[in-house]
Amino acid sequence: MKISKDFRWEMGHRLQCHKGKCFNLHGHSYKLQVEFEGEIDTNTGMVMDYFDVKDVVAPIINRLDHTVVVWNKDTELIAMLKKLNTAHVILPFETTAENLVGYFLSEISKADIPSGISKIKVRVCETENTYAEDEIKI
Repeated sequence: MKISKDFRWEMGHRLQCHKGKCFNLHGHSYKLQVEFEGEIDTNTGMVMDYFDVKDVVAPIINRLDHTVVVWNKDTELIAMLKKLNTAHVILPFETTAENLVGYFLSEISKADIPSGISKIKVRVCETENTYAEDEIKI
């Protein structure tokens, strides 16, 4: 059985590796879809309570919401953001949708997940018609 919950947030970034417009500092209205797969708990009738899903995922989203997320190698941008005293999060990877998927999977898998969960899948939508997704078995 699978359950899923969607989350939304606003975030700025730039892609140093990009040869087009995405090299420029810009932002997106992101959507994260988190799916948990596992057995239904016979005591609760649920795979996982949606309130528990929110308790796991919302702190990760809140850390990124209305910030500029920047690759730790982008030293010029980091210096500018510090000088402006604006909200930013420094991450050890280029901030592509694909890498954000890996980040969310890693962060979610660190949480206290019910023992009946066998798989976590995340989808990061950077725009309304583009996304990256991956899953892990636990």
